[in-house]
Formats: sequence, C-alpha cells, structure tokens
Amino acid sequence: MGHRTLAHAVDIPASPAAVWQVLAQTDRYPEWNPFMTVSGRLAAGERLTVTIRPGRRTMTFRPTVLAVEDGALIRWRGTAGVRGIFDGEHELRVEPGADGGTRFVQQEVFSGLLVPVLRRVLDDTEAGFAAMNAALRDRAVAHAHGPAQP
Repeated sequence: MGHRTLAHAVDIPASPAAVWQVLAQTDRYPEWNPFMTVSGRLAAGERLTVTIRPGRRTMTFRPTVLAVEDGALIRWRGTAGVRGIFDGEHELRVEPGADGGTRFVQQEVFSGLLVPVLRRVLDDTEAGFAAMNAALRDRAVAHAHGPAQP
C-alpha cells in the first residue's frame, strides 16, 4: 500500500481571525481560489462536495468532515469508492504567526493502492496547494487591510 504526505505552509501578514474569515467562507472560493471549490456545511459528520483542479484535470469528490475548530482547523477525509484504494485526509490549519500574523498550513495524507500510480496527479496537487495558499494570503491581506469585501 502506498503512502504520501503533501504539505505547504505560508506566512500571512494578517490576523488569524482575518485568515479564518476568508477560509471559512467556502461559498466565496470561486472569487479567489484557483485550486479548490467547496460546498456543504463545515461541521463534523457533514459531507462536502469538493472540486480540485490539479494541473489540467478537474476532480470532484465527497469527503466527510472529521473536525472543525472555529478559527483554527478544518479536516476532512475522502475515499475513491472503497476505502484502501485511494484515500486522503485533508487538513487546513490557521496558526498564530509572528508579529500578529498567521501561519497557514495545508496538508493531506494520502494512502491506498493507487498512491504510487498517481504520482503525477499528486505532484500537481502539491502545486495546487501552493497556488491556493498564495491566493489565500493575498485575499486575507486585502480583506484585513483594504476596503471591506462585499
């Protein structure tokens, strides 16, 4: 069975509250997020619809929310059909950073029989994490320091 962890972090010169506000408004993701859209209620036990765009592909799946800690954490788990084939546990973490800023960490642990075969998709997913994190940084800074977002 294969296993791979993807992680990308970014320091954001905005408060954790400002970053969380952007992150938790999943209905606004199409306005700023180049990698992922999310629909559904962010609450433990709920199922989401998540669409990601790794590279030139589009993939949609229905993970179950494992945990939401207001202001700090969103975690979900998805599977490709049967558990053990291709599973992912995704985590979005908002942590206090230096000088009142924020450290945002996006991580996913993949496991299952298909992990070794899907190396290119996972490489593209890792690049998507970086793009999303940069866009989150820009959106949170604009939200915290600029005119109010509608």
